[in-house]
Parts: sequence; structure tokens; C-alpha cells
Amino acid sequence: MNSSEFQKILSYRFRKPELLTRALTHSSFNGSQEEYQEENYEKLEFLGDAFLDAVVSQWLIQDHPDMKEGDLSKTRALIVCEKSLARIALQLGIPPFIRMSRGEEITGGRDRPSILADTVEAVIGAIFLDGGYDAVRDFILKTFRETFQEALQDGGKKDFKTQLQELLQQRGTVEIRYVVVKEEGPPHDKTFYVNLIIEGSLGGSGQGRSKKEAEQRAAEDGLKRGVGIVF
Repeated sequence: MNSSEFQKILSYRFRKPELLTRALTHSSFNGSQEEYQEENYEKLEFLGDAFLDAVVSQWLIQDHPDMKEGDLSKTRALIVCEKSLARIALQLGIPPFIRMSRGEEITGGRDRPSILADTVEAVIGAIFLDGGYDAVRDFILKTFRETFQEALQDGGKKDFKTQLQELLQQRGTVEIRYVVVKEEGPPHDKTFYVNLIIEGSLGGSGQGRSKKEAEQRAAEDGLKRGVGIVF
């Protein structure tokens, strides 16, 4: 494993690189190395899981003070779930750096979501032990930024565009388009206006600070209008 290369990917330089090595060591690796025994990532994963929960909880409460407790728990669960963590692992390019036995690798261990998720939490635990709370908080907030936004948009259910598409496709192939009809404001503070067009007819409209947000609002409007029944 090229530790320096992976630390560049993480945008974090370890003072104790052995912590990173342990975070990337699966339990099967120790059993396959008779002359070289060292700890695996399991304890670091336990630690990282706790700090990931703490950082995400703090961020949600500070940035969304009006969110109800139930919604806070639901959103946090979306962020720290195995699926999200495994995706983070792939985005960081972790799989090639995980040390595991040949047998584990042959059976697909390097691509197994549970192992990928555990490794991300172990890396978080290693960063905490190496650099403290501020370092691990900065890493989580930077690395999980997109996951945070998706979880907030999802709200524990499929987004409005997906709901609309699945509803309409129950009736067969339907042409769905989102058309930007107007933009207002300076480049750094634009408002986008989008029309939802279904089979050439207006199905809904929405506005937002980004095209993606405006499309979601247009889809939400379409669902409220009952387009799944009309079309």
C-alpha cells in the first residue's frame, strides 16, 4: 500500500501513518500472515462510528435548528447507513488499499459494502486518534458534503422526481422533460424557474436556487396536481 498516495486522496497527512495502515487492515489479513501479526480495523471502526454519529448530529442541529427530533434521526440514519458509507469508500478509491487475505478477496471482499463501510468508519477513527476532534470533523464535513445534501432532500423517502417518474412509468413509456423557462438574479445568487413537461403538456412548475432544486419543486407540484392520474 502506498500510504502517501492515499493520504493525498484523503487530504489529510497522518503524523502516525501506522494508524492509517491499521484502519485499512481487514481481520482476514492477520490470519493470512503467520510471521506478521498486527491489529485490524475493528476497534478503529467502533471509534469512528461514534464520532461520525456525533459530527453528523452536531451539524444537523446547528444548521437545521427547526428540524424535529424524528426528522433529525431519520436524516442522520440516511447519512451514516451502510449504503452511503460504501459509496463514500468508492468515491475515495479505498478498495485497492484494503489489506485482506487472498481468500477474502477472491470471494468479493474488496467490493463488499459492509467491508467498505467499516473501512470508512475505521479511517474516521484513525483520523481522530491522530489529529483530534477538529481534524475528524473537518474530514467528515468535507467528505460527506454531497451525502448531507442528498439526505436532506430525500427526507427518508424517494425524491419527487423519482416518485413522479415511477408513477408515470406504471402506465408505460411517458416523455418527461424539465425546461428552464427563466433565470433571475446575479450569477452568484440566481433563481431558476422550471416547467415540468409531460407528453408535451405542462404538468407542473417550480423555482429554486439551483436547477436541481427547481426541478424537484416542479415535480412536487406535478404530484400535487395529480399528474399520475391525468396522464
